[in-house]
Amino acid sequence: MSATTPSRYRNLLLVSDADHNRLTGLARACLDRAPDIAEGLLAEMDRARVAAAAAMPADVVRMGSTVTLRNSDGSCQRVTLVYPSEADIAEKRISVLTPLGTALIGARAGGSVHWQSRDGRVLSGTIDAVEQLPSGRPS
Repeated sequence: MSATTPSRYRNLLLVSDADHNRLTGLARACLDRAPDIAEGLLAEMDRARVAAAAAMPADVVRMGSTVTLRNSDGSCQRVTLVYPSEADIAEKRISVLTPLGTALIGARAGGSVHWQSRDGRVLSGTIDAVEQLPSGRPS
């Protein structure tokens, strides 16, 4: 497992067609300046099952989703998955171009995600809840 590639390959990854197209383009644009992160996101997009945005189940994490994540130590955090330009750690808005963000995209409530911290530790959590914006799309 690379520093940015989540190890949840046993779990189904479902991504909307709109998110898939935009995330694939974002990852390709980042290949020169952040190759590990970009390659991790591209690997996730390559293995994703793509669905029409209107057919996406409400419990799937997509761009703009707010996720309640229970960490392996039992603590909970609530984060919103956003594009890099919208990221703000103080507001708990995490970029899809972070190891946790890449691990979350396409996962479902009840599923587990794994990612690697900056210091090399493998972290994990269970998605307790997924909330979508009323329109289902990020603003």
